[in-house]
Amino acid sequence: MGEYLSSTSKISNNRIAMNAQQGAAVLSTATLKMQPAATGPTDNHRLRLFSGSANVPLSQEIARYLGMDLGPMIRKRFADGEIYVQIQESIRGCDVYLIQPSCHPVNDNLMELLVMIDACRRASARQITAVIPYYGYARADRKTAGRESITAKLVANLITEAGANRILAMDLHSAQIQGYFDIPLDHVYSVPVILEYLASKNLSDIVVVSPDVGGVARARSFAKKLNDAPLAIIDKRRQAHNVAEVLNVIGDVEGKTAIMVDDMIDTAGTISQGARLLREEGARQVYACATHPVFSPPAIERLASGLFEEVIVTNTIPLDESKRFPQLVTLSVANLIGETIWRIHEDSSVSSMFR
Repeated sequence: MGEYLSSTSKISNNRIAMNAQQGAAVLSTATLKMQPAATGPTDNHRLRLFSGSANVPLSQEIARYLGMDLGPMIRKRFADGEIYVQIQESIRGCDVYLIQPSCHPVNDNLMELLVMIDACRRASARQITAVIPYYGYARADRKTAGRESITAKLVANLITEAGANRILAMDLHSAQIQGYFDIPLDHVYSVPVILEYLASKNLSDIVVVSPDVGGVARARSFAKKLNDAPLAIIDKRRQAHNVAEVLNVIGDVEGKTAIMVDDMIDTAGTISQGARLLREEGARQVYACATHPVFSPPAIERLASGLFEEVIVTNTIPLDESKRFPQLVTLSVANLIGETIWRIHEDSSVSSMFR
């Protein structure tokens, strides 16, 4: 496999035809409930897109979907590692969208996002939306022991205090993170993109598997959209961070095509141990689906070990060649994010895309 799928047909059928002189925009679509965002002329020059350095290819795809260019910006580092950002055009009174996942190196990319937000605030942007395809520090979303930090809330405070007016995030680690922000947050999902790819494979006897009890709600929602496929759960207990022990499978997987669903794959310990157990319980095929390919060592060795037919992820996090392997399939969420940006700009419904 290993091929890069730039978009899915359902979303890629959505096209924005822009008239530069009149500022009109027409959206044509027939799926995912994507209706025209506006019926009259639109002030397109008020919309600005800027990209941080974390995932420039995704930002370019989003800009291409919207029929515009990324805004000019200088990004550099001083000799001691400090980050410098300067916007190279006037954004006074504009709606600015800053695209920056907080992936590896997490601290650098997060700080760059904060500096970008501050630069836009001081440049008198009308509204600043932080587009965060992958929200780092999300796993510490509550206290599980004494004297711990809730970093998901800390990062939310940092972004808000820097000057962001709105957040656009994809597949947060837990839904409660939405409540950590005191500003509007639009939460979108990669499910339509992944579901369409799976539908194109014509799989039979599907069972959707949650790799742990915490992901049951996510897996149940996924299964419902797969024609109410049956659900199974991996019962596991974590002994330490990034170390998991799989105990047993709750549900029937014998002779079935198991699709494991999670929001991210980090070291792949949980999902690979789960896949091994599914094989032992008689699963005919095992697929892994996740939005965010964090892929910390030794994830690649585990995922490429032959346990999976395919490992299906999206491009919220960029992957270099060292993190690619034959079973990997990368789907693009650029059109979905681009459509969401357009709807936010036009004050149109976002949730209707997923009904």
